[in-house]
Amino acid sequence: GRPWVLDPVGAGAVPGRLETARRLLAHRPALVKGNASEIIALAGHGAGGRGVDSTATADQALPAALALALARDRGAAVAVTGPSDLVTDGARVVQIHNGHPWLTRVTGSGCAVGGLCAACLAVTGDRLAAAATALAAFGLAAERAVTRGAAGPGTLVPHLLDALHALTPADLAAGARSQFVAAAAVHF
Repeated sequence: GRPWVLDPVGAGAVPGRLETARRLLAHRPALVKGNASEIIALAGHGAGGRGVDSTATADQALPAALALALARDRGAAVAVTGPSDLVTDGARVVQIHNGHPWLTRVTGSGCAVGGLCAACLAVTGDRLAAAATALAAFGLAAERAVTRGAAGPGTLVPHLLDALHALTPADLAAGARSQFVAAAAVHF
């Protein structure tokens, strides 16, 4: 009865991970969070990326359509991370435009945002809102880390932690760049 996050890291690109991720999917996660290549592989429409890196982007039609179908089929919210993030619960779709390219250069940033998603899921039953809030907060904190002194991926991490610590609900309300997108606009 507790919400949990499935992050199928390297699904489709690393032997055995896709089958493990599919077995875990049967245990009904509240949220499936992955890069576009991982979501495509989990939905059975591709081989995945290079290692844990995506070779597809979140705003491509295929990952968006597959995320909608996966959410509808599994009753979970699905978050597709990338330069713009996409979250759906199968009926609603939110795009989040916060973040910074250096996040892709920091090992573990996807895992960290997955942890933040889990924390948000612990306080609301709205899976879409929880995931969208976590992704916007993490992305906004990364943006602030860069403007407040991070000089590259190596110094991003401590600045990101400080920015996450300092982020207030008012900051998030003012700085989140997200929008609802009509599910009908996502083509299968």
